[in-house]
Amino acid sequence: MNIKNYKPLRLMAADSEDVEVVSACLQDAVMKVGDMAFLPKEHRFAFVANRFVWEEGANRKRGPFIRVRTGVHFDDVTGVKARNIRQDAKSAVVSLLAVRFEQAANDDCRLLLEFAGGGEISLEASAVNIALSDISDPWRTQSKPEHDA
Repeated sequence: MNIKNYKPLRLMAADSEDVEVVSACLQDAVMKVGDMAFLPKEHRFAFVANRFVWEEGANRKRGPFIRVRTGVHFDDVTGVKARNIRQDAKSAVVSLLAVRFEQAANDDCRLLLEFAGGGEISLEASAVNIALSDISDPWRTQSKPEHDA
């Protein structure tokens, strides 16, 4: 792929199927703990991350591959809980494995951000309302994330 031809990804998610697409795009995104924030007055949880561009490198065995800086925000968030993520370790790097949707008993939902090593952030939300936008020029990387089968 010619890096100059890269078109920034922009996605919106409004239901559980959309969450699966967002999850696939964010798989193996890396970020610092300090690059995540819950803004309770705005009902927003947001982060910036270095996203592996799976849509350009999933079927190739050798690089170069591409990463890009992306911004993501979840709106209509009413609460956030973190498990196995040290909030005071702002410079710690975490790797996002998946974003999962769970329907709550009422019309609310839970969005789970699952990280390598067992960390998790649970977002309580009144609706699925996610936006993802690539915000930087892409850069080359030789390594492709790998997972045990």
